[in-house]
Amino acid sequence: MTPDVLAWLHAQLGPTIDPTDLEARYTRLGSARDVALEVLTERRARLLADPLRLTVDGVVTIDNTNNLTGLERQIAAVEQATPPDGPAGSDGIPDLVVAPLLPTRPRTR
Repeated sequence: MTPDVLAWLHAQLGPTIDPTDLEARYTRLGSARDVALEVLTERRARLLADPLRLTVDGVVTIDNTNNLTGLERQIAAVEQATPPDGPAGSDGIPDLVVAPLLPTRPRTR
């Protein structure tokens, strides 16, 4: 694993994750995107294993639904991101997406 790949993984997963764990996953899976998705999916599964919302009337309320939403958004972002070890498109050239800009309402003259 190159330093660029490790830096990208730390940017996606946070700096506290163990680099030796990332290296082992990278060797097994073969791509930085797959490593990031596996770690994020494990975090999501851990979060879903416990109740998302816990309320003790008048004492405390713990709500992890926003954490779950954030993890799902992060998983979607990693799926769309271009990791440093893989091609952007099937031919290795970054994809260019073009969309026409339309006015929100017709112009009156």
